[in-house]
Amino acid sequence: MKKMLPYIYVLHDQCSAKLVTKERKGTMQKKNNTIRDIIVVGFALFSMFFGAGNVIFPPYLGIEAGPQWLAGFSAYFIADIGLALLGMFALLRVGSSEAVTLRVGKVPSEILMCAIILCIGPMVAIPRTSATTFEMAIAPNLSGVSPVLFSVLFFAVILALCIKESAVVDIVGKILTPLLLLGLFAIIVKGIVTPLGEIAALPQIANVAVTGIKAGYQTMDALAALPFGIIVLQSVTAKGYDSGKKQFRVVSGAAVLAGVLLLAVYMGLAYLGATVSAQYTGAIGRAQLIMAIVEALMGKVGMILFGVVVGLACVTTAIALTSSAAAYFAELCRGKVPYKAFVIAICVFSAVVSNLGLDRIVAVAAPVLDVIYPPTLVLIFISLLMPRIPDRVSRGAVIGALITSVLCTLTAHGVRIPFVASLPLYDLGLSWLLPAAVFGLAASLLPDHSRTHEERVFQRPNEEH
Repeated sequence: MKKMLPYIYVLHDQCSAKLVTKERKGTMQKKNNTIRDIIVVGFALFSMFFGAGNVIFPPYLGIEAGPQWLAGFSAYFIADIGLALLGMFALLRVGSSEAVTLRVGKVPSEILMCAIILCIGPMVAIPRTSATTFEMAIAPNLSGVSPVLFSVLFFAVILALCIKESAVVDIVGKILTPLLLLGLFAIIVKGIVTPLGEIAALPQIANVAVTGIKAGYQTMDALAALPFGIIVLQSVTAKGYDSGKKQFRVVSGAAVLAGVLLLAVYMGLAYLGATVSAQYTGAIGRAQLIMAIVEALMGKVGMILFGVVVGLACVTTAIALTSSAAAYFAELCRGKVPYKAFVIAICVFSAVVSNLGLDRIVAVAAPVLDVIYPPTLVLIFISLLMPRIPDRVSRGAVIGALITSVLCTLTAHGVRIPFVASLPLYDLGLSWLLPAAVFGLAASLLPDHSRTHEERVFQRPNEEH
């Protein structure tokens, strides 16, 4: 009867039409809010993923690939944002990062997550933000500045903004993303309209696809998708999206928006690198290359502005990564070591590592990432495509991927292991796929009466153990 009353009012009282109008406006407002939230979260994701590595790798890949820059870029984008988006959707599917990694057991899960957090934190990604800022914003524009002094000042700022809540972070983030996009698109459009040179006739590297994949690994976006995904889910929940369906709609829409923006930016930067492939070789530093391109296109003023914008992007990225890493380790220690102590330790350690220089940090990170990426990707694929399979199958697949990634990394660094180069897809850097499948299949044949991963992780509180 109550459901019929609004219709009765419409028929018998013209004033009741206002109720209908109000209801329609409320529905439209809700839709508008959803669209707005998708845009806001999408820009936030773009800002999180677009860090130091995302600026330097595409142009460098462009000069290395030359006439094959589009093929190299495609491999790079799949290994970078493609895998990162898969990680986001896998997280949405199972509900938490723990649900992704716990498939291999509690202790291995903690070891893997520690390795991931260390890579996207103080070992590689955080120091790289400081090194990139110095080489792209400070060194080209201010002579005589000590890199050691700059790293101290840089991480003093990060420490001040991370150790207590500050509105500065939000303000910078909101202003930065549109500013960064405008600056990047201005440079890209200028480079397309007035190319700096002709694309070289031949690539400078033997295998463009493998180089693109490894460059995508170096950004660490697929690894960062797990902690970043948790941050995004918490933000979406705080906005009032309490059901899984609503959360999926907002996060998936935001992920697609961020992916499209990153696609446009990365492709443009890779093309700019290709236009100077006849002028430069891989001997040039990554930061020096992009700054040389910007200076040639827009002059000294453009280089200064670009350096400032990229520097701010690196600052916000460092803040997000430092906070995430400190929060994870504080939770891992069950509060015995406070969050603030981890923030201080991360900032001090990152300041020291950042003085190795950008290219050396990249070189040191490569073998570590080559080892941990394949097992992480296996867990992401399983969580996304086969969330109900038993844990023993997941463990088998991870073991297969891990063994292969270790052997391939050793081979790449001079250890002769004859059969490794004969593995399928070795030339594409995907030799771990078949061993992961074989080990997973072998594990599935083993007798096991335990519950599936999904049953164990998501069992109800009143359910017996």
